[in-house]
Amino acid sequence: MALDPVDIRAKKILITGPTGQVAEPVVAAWAGVAEVYALARFSKPEDRARMEALGAKCIQADLAQTDGLAGVPDDFDYVVNFAVVKSGDFEYDLAANAEGVGRLMMHCRKVKAFLHMSSTAVYEYAGHQALAENAPLGDNHRVMFPTYSISKIAAETVCRFVAHQFGIPTTIARLSVPYGDNGGWPWYHLLMMEQGMPIELHPEGPNEYHLLHVDDYLEKLPRLLAAATPEVTTLNFGGSQKTSIEEWCAYMTELTGLEPVFKENPKAFGSLSIDTTRMHELIGPTQVDWREGVRRMVEKLSPQLLK
Repeated sequence: MALDPVDIRAKKILITGPTGQVAEPVVAAWAGVAEVYALARFSKPEDRARMEALGAKCIQADLAQTDGLAGVPDDFDYVVNFAVVKSGDFEYDLAANAEGVGRLMMHCRKVKAFLHMSSTAVYEYAGHQALAENAPLGDNHRVMFPTYSISKIAAETVCRFVAHQFGIPTTIARLSVPYGDNGGWPWYHLLMMEQGMPIELHPEGPNEYHLLHVDDYLEKLPRLLAAATPEVTTLNFGGSQKTSIEEWCAYMTELTGLEPVFKENPKAFGSLSIDTTRMHELIGPTQVDWREGVRRMVEKLSPQLLK
């Protein structure tokens, strides 16, 4: 039986990395319901203006700095950490992503629950095997994002350490492939199809993933907060349906008539199929069929391409 969601109404909630593709819809959905604070470096004034327009209170801070949280409130009910840096500089990225989550948790250790958004990029490539939470970890995304997988693994380790030391109820959610009306990986593939650009595929096809629609993750986030324990709950977080790059591109061909140009590359990301058993037990299955989600995405972002 899946956990009931926490009630976020009128709660004081900190969202880090709020301007990213995954987090911004959360700010938009929660700012009218809860007291939402958005923490980022805000190097672009337009990002800050956009967050404020959504109803969030902005906090300018850099988690890579040892004193980056000076003056930041510490009385939040919940913290959702979407912040991630992919500069390619190991020293800075580890400071921001791994040390940063430690600083954030220590600063906000009075929370009812802390949710850390990790990634299935922490897993070692294993072909088409459905990876459970105890599967071997590895440097999965090195080819495209040199620091990403290692930073994510390091961040999980720091997160667990601080949670255990301070008794902070914590959930680590390993995100698969998020998408929705604001884009995502299938959207980039559609743009490449439109331009006739080759889409690189790992030779060991089909290249399988678990698309997670924004509607589903918005519904699941309060349940992930409910799953938090001081022992730390770690779970895969993706759509209940498994699909593949080949399948969603074929479906976009049905919708638009555009044909993908596939190019095999052994260095391309390979399949990252996940075991959803633990996710289903704790927070329940997802609801949006991936075809419906992709169709809605195309209708919203590129209606002119539809047949």
